[in-house]
Amino acid sequence: MAEDRTPGLLNGKFRFKKLPDGSFDKTKVVCTFCSDELSFHRSTTSLKYHLRAKHILADVRKDASAATASTSRARQRTLAECSRPTPVNKTTSAKLTNSITKWIAKDCRPISIVQDRGLQDIIQIATGDLSYQLPSRGTIVTRMHELYDSEKAKKLSQLSEGTFIALTGDHWTSVSNQNYLGVTAHLVDDNWHLHSFTLGVLKTEERHFAEACASQFLDVANEWEITDKVTTIGTDSAPNMTAAARSLPFEHIPCVAHIIQRVIAMAFRDSGFDSVLAKCRKIVGHFKHSPANTAELKALQVSHGLAEESLVQDVPTRWNSTLEMIRRLQHNKDPVSAALAQQKHKLAMLTSADYDRLAKLETLLEPCRYITELLGGEKYVSCSVVLPALCHLLRTMEVSDVDPAYIVRFRQRGEVWQKLSVMLKDGEPAPQSSGAVEDPEPPKKKMALLMMGSESESDDEAVSTDKCLERYKGEPYASIDTCPLQWWSAHSGAHPKLAHMAKRYLATPASTVPCERLFSLAGHIVQKKRSALSSENVNKLVCLSNWLKEEDVV
Repeated sequence: MAEDRTPGLLNGKFRFKKLPDGSFDKTKVVCTFCSDELSFHRSTTSLKYHLRAKHILADVRKDASAATASTSRARQRTLAECSRPTPVNKTTSAKLTNSITKWIAKDCRPISIVQDRGLQDIIQIATGDLSYQLPSRGTIVTRMHELYDSEKAKKLSQLSEGTFIALTGDHWTSVSNQNYLGVTAHLVDDNWHLHSFTLGVLKTEERHFAEACASQFLDVANEWEITDKVTTIGTDSAPNMTAAARSLPFEHIPCVAHIIQRVIAMAFRDSGFDSVLAKCRKIVGHFKHSPANTAELKALQVSHGLAEESLVQDVPTRWNSTLEMIRRLQHNKDPVSAALAQQKHKLAMLTSADYDRLAKLETLLEPCRYITELLGGEKYVSCSVVLPALCHLLRTMEVSDVDPAYIVRFRQRGEVWQKLSVMLKDGEPAPQSSGAVEDPEPPKKKMALLMMGSESESDDEAVSTDKCLERYKGEPYASIDTCPLQWWSAHSGAHPKLAHMAKRYLATPASTVPCERLFSLAGHIVQKKRSALSSENVNKLVCLSNWLKEEDVV
């Protein structure tokens, strides 16, 4: 076959149009990729636009093959070649897929987001590769399972290194009316850092009898191989959960925040605040159920120089909602009164005496709010030192008049020191030293003890325990804002036995707030549009989101 000697442009990507008589039309060119005919007027700008718009990949491949064929004559790249975007290679594409998978799992995004054209446009602009295609849903699901397996292996290794592990658990019902048991683990590592992460959100189909709940907790502990390390289990005070916890070989720690709220609810029944609280609820409902009434209230708030804010309706299951309702009504006393005076209603108005009673009630509820937020806030770890005082010592010692301010630091209470001494002698094992094992006591010392009339070596152990407690009593007082983990990190060497005990109890949170937050996270995953998610995917998505966010905090 004769060689084609048709004159070309742009390295042969375009050729002049050949006429029937064998001559060439210098005003027309033909694209060698798509055979489109283009006009040519001594400028290749329009031809380059054509290549970038329709044949970017073909153009790159042809340039690469041309460069390979002409390796013997190396040349500098032209400005047009330098400005041309480079396609995403396989390594970068794999990194993008992994990042998208991690983003979906961490931020509770739906897997179907990979089908959004907008996301694809963003990544194409960011990479400069207009041919990039997002991974399919099947690819994301596969990578999600692989990510879960790798992250679970990390958590298993972390649990295997822990000495004491505390569990918290509670039940949750999704929008699709499916019930799940959420379980979280808490442990203090050798560096005195507390780690809290999810062990699972397991679907339950049987009734929540005590035996079933206990079996579910044991299944989780056995799956993660931590049955022999679990020390405490925290739940709410529901009768079935309390009975289930009592049947387990772990110490039950009822949620302190739940107990406080139950005490408040029971106290309201026998108090004289029922009538004034009923008035408050009806007034708040009057504005909540009418957008027009709410708009008038906000306009009056602005006219009185106050910020626009909605009134709060108290809910029995929402902590501190009664206090917030009282506060909002007192703060907006004038706008509320003015709005009700302009509207038609049959509400009983709050009198000056009622507002005085609300002010007294606010004073009574404020300490409860402080304790609830202290025990259930983001820094609940820093106040977990309250736990052995409120939940362990008070219950085992049956002491009802102990000042919590003293119990927090195990100070200035004879009962506390006595119980602590007993725990050191009998209940708590001695810490295992990682160094050389101490030599057994020389026979001469034993003989000397016998000659001195000592009944046994228990007397020597009692002296050692008393010395440990005396050294601890001599430590300077720490402020209430001091993190106990940081304190023990600096003083664990001076008090090895007490440090071993502290690591056990400081790992247990005083409330089940970690599970409550877990269910808030699960609510973002199991939505109305994702109500058909399988229980396996729900468990893995919730765990991944919790684990990945916990790694960021660390």
